[in-house]
Amino acid sequence: MATRRRGDDPEDHVPPPGFSRAGTRVLEIAENLIYGGIAVFLAGSAFVLLAVAARTSYGLLGDFSQKPVLEVLDILLLVFIVVELLFAVRATVEKRELVAEPFLLVGIIASIKEIVVLSVEAASALGKGAEFDDRVVEIGLLGVLVVLLGATSWLLRRKEREPDEGEPAPEHAAG
Repeated sequence: MATRRRGDDPEDHVPPPGFSRAGTRVLEIAENLIYGGIAVFLAGSAFVLLAVAARTSYGLLGDFSQKPVLEVLDILLLVFIVVELLFAVRATVEKRELVAEPFLLVGIIASIKEIVVLSVEAASALGKGAEFDDRVVEIGLLGVLVVLLGATSWLLRRKEREPDEGEPAPEHAAG
């Protein structure tokens, strides 16, 4: 029995109602230009952030306190976030669909970035009562968020390994 792939559906090639083929093509070009602009902006931002991190790292030579180290770490984690967003744009353009996993990773990285910053703030607020308690609660909530986003990412990867509806499982397709 021949199996049909998702791309073999004749309805996939029918233009949406109300749009001519030319209108659909114009929107597709506009979409690609917008994604290209976003990608250029994100790449430029990542390079600027790397330069800022390099300049801040140079400041470490004269100042051995934790402030410049935290600034460098904060900037580098921001670079990771920007690069993950750039990956998300590339994956969206390549697959022609919105891919959720890069955005989950951005959420995890952003949460970890805030945990690091709040941990240092909590250490400096030690013994200050409510201020310290607030930082600890924020760290705890961000930790829960990291676990939830990680679990969501894991479930998403597991779901992607399953066959599409109507298609045989991979072990049955070889026979």
